[in-house]
Amino acid sequence: MQAMRALLALEDGRIFRGLGFGAKTECAGEVVFNTSLSGYQEIFTDPSYAGQIVVLTNPHIGNYGTTPSDAESARPMIEGLVTREFSAMSSNWRSTEVADEYLERNGIPVIAEVDTRAVVRHLRANGVMRGVIASGPDLDEAALVAKARAIRKMDGTDLASVVSTKVVYEWSDAEPKNQTGDKFLPQTEGGDPLHVVAYDFGIKENILRMLARENCRVTVVPAKTPAADVLSMNPDGVFFSNGPGDPEPLDYAISNVQALQGKAPLFGICLGHQIFGLALGGKTYKLKFGHHGGNHPILNHQTGKVEITAQNHNYNVDPASLPADVKQTHTNLNDQTLAGLKHATDPMFSVQYHPEASPGPHDSHYLFRDFRKMMEEWKK
Repeated sequence: MQAMRALLALEDGRIFRGLGFGAKTECAGEVVFNTSLSGYQEIFTDPSYAGQIVVLTNPHIGNYGTTPSDAESARPMIEGLVTREFSAMSSNWRSTEVADEYLERNGIPVIAEVDTRAVVRHLRANGVMRGVIASGPDLDEAALVAKARAIRKMDGTDLASVVSTKVVYEWSDAEPKNQTGDKFLPQTEGGDPLHVVAYDFGIKENILRMLARENCRVTVVPAKTPAADVLSMNPDGVFFSNGPGDPEPLDYAISNVQALQGKAPLFGICLGHQIFGLALGGKTYKLKFGHHGGNHPILNHQTGKVEITAQNHNYNVDPASLPADVKQTHTNLNDQTLAGLKHATDPMFSVQYHPEASPGPHDSHYLFRDFRKMMEEWKK
């Protein structure tokens, strides 16, 4: 692993210097930080990070390598990576490729030996901003800052249709295995198979595993699939996935929720939750520096319990904008933002976090069971 001089240039003129790893190429995107202590490969491959450079606050990255089992999509989806220490080797029996080679092979540049605490403090104080990572012997700092300022802003950008599948496909891995052949997600006992149609706005693979765990046959459809086409598949329920970017430009998704409301049980996660909020008459807004990490406490108003959750989003639904027939079910205890909603009469609910990511580790798995129960009730 050979490193060279590298820079992270932000649009406000702040420069962070370090060493370049991964792909020897330049990247640009919105710079955000993630506070998770592990799971860096899941972060690399989460499609919700499309268009973003990710700063990891955990100082040691790459030390347990990478493995296909931990990928949430076919390839890394981040634009670039910023770390304190980037390991030249992997020490884990599951590892099949060191992180440096993995990111280099997939064209993702890395800047390491950076004071990530300073980067995070800067973003917390000033908000997320556009940035560029570049490496090489002669770097023009002013030119890189100018490039950062020229990047298209995330606001108003539809990235969901970019990362979405282009074809309809079936996903029915009801008994996912780890590398020893042991089931790591035991299937729920009992119940007839149910058919879920899942809109892919950047869906994570473990969401599909969790739906399959509830004895569901999943048909994944592209982001712009008309509601009429979904209903023609005779689903027992419809799922709206996570994904990147601003929810407001997704008129096609908002209208599909409105067309499906009351005609099938609906469940949304993250971007799906934001789409629900807009479809129900609410408004969304951009958070100052987003929620990205595996340690966000969420209060479940229905049970009074606090769940430790994984989150990855820059936009949120304004609870004050929602009509009276939409109930707030969950609240983020870090900043009191809306983290879950449910319609008073129609079978639909959503959450602004990732119940499949298991940081609790099982605090939020009940949401998939609740979706199954909702579908069973609907069929009666």
